[in-house]
Amino acid sequence: MNTIILTGGGSSGHVTPNIALLPELKRNGYIIYYIGSKNGIEKQLIENEGIPYYSISTGKLRRYFDLKNFSDIFRVVDGFRQAFNLLGRLKPSIVFSKGGFVSCPVVWASWLRKIPVVIHESDMTPGLTNKLSMPFARRVCYTFPESKPHIPASKGVRTGMPIREGLLSGNRTRGKAVCGFADAKPLLLVIGGSLGSEKINSVVRSVLDNMLREFNICHICGKGNLKSNLEKKQGYRQFEYISEEQPHVFAAADIVLSRAGATVLFELLALKKPNLLIPLSKAASRGDQILNAKSFERQNYSIVLQEEEMNEETLVKAIFELYHSADKYKSAMNKDTEVSGVASVIKVLGQELRT
Repeated sequence: MNTIILTGGGSSGHVTPNIALLPELKRNGYIIYYIGSKNGIEKQLIENEGIPYYSISTGKLRRYFDLKNFSDIFRVVDGFRQAFNLLGRLKPSIVFSKGGFVSCPVVWASWLRKIPVVIHESDMTPGLTNKLSMPFARRVCYTFPESKPHIPASKGVRTGMPIREGLLSGNRTRGKAVCGFADAKPLLLVIGGSLGSEKINSVVRSVLDNMLREFNICHICGKGNLKSNLEKKQGYRQFEYISEEQPHVFAAADIVLSRAGATVLFELLALKKPNLLIPLSKAASRGDQILNAKSFERQNYSIVLQEEEMNEETLVKAIFELYHSADKYKSAMNKDTEVSGVASVIKVLGQELRT
C-alpha cells in the first residue's frame, strides 16, 4: 500500500486542489498525510477532511527587500529540519505539492531523502515557490495551455485543475436557503478569495442599494471582514468563508464576481458560471491573476475589470453587462472539453510510483 504526503498552503487555492484528490486517492488505497503550516487556512480545511495533519515552521519567500527576510530564513531552515524528520517517520512513497511557502521545505527534504516529488502549478506562470521546487521534482503538472513554455519540457505534463467532485453536486434550492433568499431575484455571488479583498468588499458594499434592486447578493468577504451593520440588510448575506455549503451556494449563483486565482477560475468553468473577474493588481502581486484572467477573457469565459479601474460606476456597469450577456459566456464554457484534473494527476502519481 502506497503512502502519500500532500503539502501546500497559505490560501485556499493551495489547498482545495489537494482536497479534490482525496476521494480518488482513498479509492486507490493510498495512506494519506498532510504537511502544512501551524496557523494557515490549510490546517482547518484538512482537519475537517479527517486527514492526519502535521505542521512545520514556515517563512515567507519574498522577491523584495524586507527585514523579515532575515528572520524568515531561520524559519525556513527550521521547517526544512522538521520536514526532513517527518518524512523519516512517515516514510511516504511519494509527495505531491500544491505550492505555497510551506511546501518548499517539504519538497527539498523529500529530494534529499530520495522520495519522488510531483508538483502542480495552477497559474499561467510559475510562482516563486514552484520555481524553487521544480529542480527537485520528478514531474510538474500544470493547468493553462499557455504554461507549457515556462515548464521544463522533460518534466511538464498538462493535467488541468483538480476539481472537487462534491462541488458539482450542489442544490440550487438549498443554496438559496443557506443565504436566506426566498424570492425569484437572480443571485450574484461575490468571492474576494479566502483571505478577502478589502477593495472589492468596499466597492461592492458601496453599491448595495443600487444592486439589491435587481439582485440578491451572497458575499464571501474573508476572515474578519463581516460588517455588523449589514447583517439585517434585505437581500444581502455575508460570510467570512463557506466550506460544506459551498457547492449549494455555487449552484444557486446566476453570476459570479471573483478574484482570478486559478482554482476558483476552473471551478467556475466546471460549473459553467458566467463571471466578472477582478484580478489582484501588480501592486499587490506578481501579476499572475492578471494573466489568468486574460486567458479566460480570450476564451470568452469571463469579463475582466482591472482593480485600478474599479469604482462604483464601472463595477455596476460590468455586473449588468455580465448578467445581460450571460448566455454568451455559458455557451463558450459549454464548449470546453477539459479532461478531469483529478484523474490526470492520479495517473501521473501512479506513473512516478512505477518508475
